[in-house]
Amino acid sequence: MREFAKLFSVLRGLVALVEDDEDQRLLLSRWFENAGLEVEPVEDAEGLFAALQTTVPDVICLDLELPGMSGIEALTRCMRTHPGIPVVITTAHRDVDVVVDAMQRGAYDYLAKPLDKTKLLTVLKNALEKRELGAKLKEYERQNQANPAGMIGDSNPMRSLYRQIDQVAPTDVTVLIRGESGTGKELIAKALHEESTRRDGPFVALNCAAIPETLQESELFGHEKGAFTGAEKLRRGCFERADSGTLFLDEVAELSSSLQAKLLRVLQERSFHRVGGEAILRSDFRVIAASHQDLFAKVAEGAFRQDLFFRLAVFELDVPPLRSRGEDVVELARSFLSHQNESLSLGPSAVQLLKDYGWPGNVRELQNAVQRAAVVRAEGEVIAEDFPSRIRANADAAPAVEAPAVNMEELEKRALQDALERCGGNITEVVRQLGIGRTTVYRKLKKYGLRD
Repeated sequence: MREFAKLFSVLRGLVALVEDDEDQRLLLSRWFENAGLEVEPVEDAEGLFAALQTTVPDVICLDLELPGMSGIEALTRCMRTHPGIPVVITTAHRDVDVVVDAMQRGAYDYLAKPLDKTKLLTVLKNALEKRELGAKLKEYERQNQANPAGMIGDSNPMRSLYRQIDQVAPTDVTVLIRGESGTGKELIAKALHEESTRRDGPFVALNCAAIPETLQESELFGHEKGAFTGAEKLRRGCFERADSGTLFLDEVAELSSSLQAKLLRVLQERSFHRVGGEAILRSDFRVIAASHQDLFAKVAEGAFRQDLFFRLAVFELDVPPLRSRGEDVVELARSFLSHQNESLSLGPSAVQLLKDYGWPGNVRELQNAVQRAAVVRAEGEVIAEDFPSRIRANADAAPAVEAPAVNMEELEKRALQDALERCGGNITEVVRQLGIGRTTVYRKLKKYGLRD
């Protein structure tokens, strides 16, 4: 017993457990939790893929005999949508052909029922180590190849961002990108799309701040001919056009309250109808949202729906401001300069200016400043005097950064407390109302001391 505890008490990771037998599901969940693992238990394949929209497991434990979509079908889909996650299959089948088929489709390993606890945990331990090794190998490859989507910069904050992109891109999890204006949030969204299994599908981007409120619904849902004055022909909306691809909602905080409610419903049901239409349409898309505003502060102000926030912020990516990226500013400037005029180079005074200035407008401001300098200096070395006077005048001044109005963690804790009170402590109902995975809820409850 001591050897068993010594071997498995150090397991760390999240297991998505797919088992239709309730007693078996409870037993396996207890085994996993006692070994130190977190568990996301579901009873069928549909439950698994619903969970994968809000959770990124480290390993999937999949029963082959499932109601509805079979385990083999679920395995095939997992290999397509989440190729980096090991899938351990369990089966009562004694048919060798079934097991061989599962292994040929990409299963990591299989175990015959009735399950042996030590064997099962040993296989999971090995699968988790494989997952960790794969992540390290990908990081090594990343260091020896171009950055995602052609992004420029090798500073520590950007390296951390690349690792997170590697982790979440292959999944269908909804991502919220946070960052100041001009930091390149759309470029991050494109990187997530290009490194996903949806790369061959469309990438549809909508800047919610650029669309008048009266047209937001039509842009998202599309409209039928004659739906309103000026609707002279049928128009397919963003949801429809993003089928099999990625929908990027930039400045999502600018959506009206009514559109927030409708967006939440589409994310939950994956169905909608065009403005002026009655036919129910379905679309298979992944949502990536972005905002330069603190969405949780907007929730506290009553300007953004709490349930929509949790649905969008399943995985959060923070894009670092340019002032925290060190030498990246010079590398970016050289790249912009090369695109503008290959014969130009940066002189020492220009390099020093780039390092001294705080770049409150981030990469966008840098790009504009370099383009201006390239116009002023047609050949030779670009010098500090070629940049706008406001940059030279403020080169030693730190950029004004608005202090956060609220404490993010305190607001999140408060939201969970409110949800627990509304639901009478029913975790299933909390999960449903907040639109996030059960394991995520438990993790946050533990983090804020709201459960033992």
